[in-house]
Amino acid sequence: MSPSNRRAFVRHSAAAAVLVAFGASGRAGAQATQPLDVVKIITGFPPGGTSDTLCRRVAEGIKGTAYTKTALVENKPGAGGQIAVQSMKGAPTDGSVILQTPASMLMIYPHIYKKLAYDAFADVTPIALACTFDFGFCVGPAVPDSVKNISEFLAWCKANPDKANYGSPAAGSVPHFIGVLLGQAGGIELKHVPYRGSAPAVQDLVAGQIQAVSAPVGEFTQQANAGKIRFLGVSGDKRSRFAPNVPTFAEQGYKDLVFSEWFGFFAPGGTPAPVVMRANEAFRAALAQKDVVDGLAVMGLEAKSSTPQELATLLKESYDRWGPIVKKIGFTADS
Repeated sequence: MSPSNRRAFVRHSAAAAVLVAFGASGRAGAQATQPLDVVKIITGFPPGGTSDTLCRRVAEGIKGTAYTKTALVENKPGAGGQIAVQSMKGAPTDGSVILQTPASMLMIYPHIYKKLAYDAFADVTPIALACTFDFGFCVGPAVPDSVKNISEFLAWCKANPDKANYGSPAAGSVPHFIGVLLGQAGGIELKHVPYRGSAPAVQDLVAGQIQAVSAPVGEFTQQANAGKIRFLGVSGDKRSRFAPNVPTFAEQGYKDLVFSEWFGFFAPGGTPAPVVMRANEAFRAALAQKDVVDGLAVMGLEAKSSTPQELATLLKESYDRWGPIVKKIGFTADS
């Protein structure tokens, strides 16, 4: 068996083991234990961002419950979220250390990094889905007002190849790849400009420093509602409630460009199923609180929880879907 096939076998075997473990012992319910003194929720992004804000809202929701007396958020930014995931290796498996991460670190990074310091299946244990969100593609004042949809933008780019640019929050992210796939569908290469997060990309878009930006829908809504930028399309399988008048890519004829992403909560690899189920109950209860749901909506996020089994299945499906897409695009983070 080749090294690559061996790694794939290990990953898929690990995912299967997670599902079997939860099916066999998860139904027994959570063990009756005293509340933990402190639970740390780790995020791979700095304070003030979407991931951090989500963690802090959920931390408020779980503290003072049967699960934990206190909940803290620990920011471990760096390497595009990798450092936080890596920190799960060797962390306590008693439910006191929980990772919150966007899906990309687990579903895409294993396909674009030749050497990744963690295994997306063996080093984390699914607890609960946190939320889902779609992506938008917007243009600013650097693009004529006559351009009102994706096809018109691609036609304009063909006529102005020196201006066929778009930004995204990071190289190797879903928004990056959406731009690549849109260009391929239109028969034109769009030049990608990676930013360190969505906020600076949107700032440049508003200022006319870049023609277009691909990013989560919630990152655009304030400026779009103010008329400073224009949505051309969204990536979901249906229109976003945060931009209800914007047609999806699929509605505009790009049937294969249906993408959303999710945030999830994970325990360290090897966490016993009863501990996972106990954490799942606490996090699902927090995510159902109205202030948490409303707070996520302000950021363009749909609160949506799950069982551990459902998150394990979603992770494997997401990982399997992105493998062929990354191969088609031909992008590697090491190049």
